[in-house]
Amino acid sequence: MNEEKIIDRRRFELTSIYALGAAIAAALGIPAFSYLLVPPKSKGSAEWVDAVDLSKLTVGTPEEVVFRRDRVDGWKVTSEKTTAWVIKQSDGQAVALAPQCTHLGCAYHWDDRDGNFICPCHNSRFSKDGKVLSGPAPRPLDRYAVRKEGTHLLIGTILPAAKDS
Repeated sequence: MNEEKIIDRRRFELTSIYALGAAIAAALGIPAFSYLLVPPKSKGSAEWVDAVDLSKLTVGTPEEVVFRRDRVDGWKVTSEKTTAWVIKQSDGQAVALAPQCTHLGCAYHWDDRDGNFICPCHNSRFSKDGKVLSGPAPRPLDRYAVRKEGTHLLIGTILPAAKDS
């Protein structure tokens, strides 16, 4: 009789140890499995950022606008400062040019004297609408997708320019 209780107690203890081990394995394994095999949810590339109040811009004059944008890299979200060259048009709409030269990605600037954009690295020149005037740049300047809400300009993703446009 006493031996039956010992066997039952041993069986109970072994069952408890195995159950505890399984619970620990599940507690560690399920999050590790989901981290390694389930891709993170992406915010998508259609994020719109309020860049500038168009009522503060002069018609026809390119102005460099600085704004903040969140960049998602896996699970990490980084807030970055970025720029765009915004040109307000006479109809109240606007064009936003990406700040990198299409040759090697250098930062270009607006030259008031000549009335065009100049990349100082390799002397590429672009017209006010972003078309290549001279230099080694292979295509026009890239543009941002833009949307107007009231007097504010919202900037989306960069739309690469075609080589022959």
